[in-house]
Amino acid sequence: MRLFVAAYPPADVRGDFEDVVRDLVVGQPREQGQSVRLASPENWHVTLAFLGDVPDEKVDDVRLVVDRAVERWRAGRESDSGDAPAVRIAGGGRFGRNRFTTLWAGLSGDVDELGDVADALRRELRAARLPYDNKPFRAHVTIARPGDRITPDELTADLAALDAYESPPWTVDNIRLMRSQLGPRPAYESMHEVALT
Repeated sequence: MRLFVAAYPPADVRGDFEDVVRDLVVGQPREQGQSVRLASPENWHVTLAFLGDVPDEKVDDVRLVVDRAVERWRAGRESDSGDAPAVRIAGGGRFGRNRFTTLWAGLSGDVDELGDVADALRRELRAARLPYDNKPFRAHVTIARPGDRITPDELTADLAALDAYESPPWTVDNIRLMRSQLGPRPAYESMHEVALT
């Protein structure tokens, strides 16, 4: 099964951000065959570790790894306040070009702290010899994959709107091990949840 570990913004933050996305070019209704592959608000998340395809018999091992990673992260910050990272959706950017363009929103606030959680996850995955994507952590929420179905000017306008936005703050209280099922409408299922505090 295809797995990843992520933090999910709460409903009030998603609702606020949904109003902004609705006004973006990528948020506008499209003609048949011109889909920008807009992510559903309930699926917005910050990926901390992407594992890809993992055999079913290894899922319990992954759950234990997530638990150990959070324990390691907590132990490494005992001198801190003990609060979970507080972040906001803010700014944005893009990955790729032309037909591979992905539009995303960034985060502000305790992003380094969230990166420490991602690092702990990756260390534990490596120690358990479980697969994961070792690209550097970049805190973001994927909004859409418009490819070349919007013009460069439209993309620039959407990026400017994202740069002017900052969501209400939210505390990343927990992280989730998620199963993803690909298709025209990706489906996600929570397999395990761990509190950060």
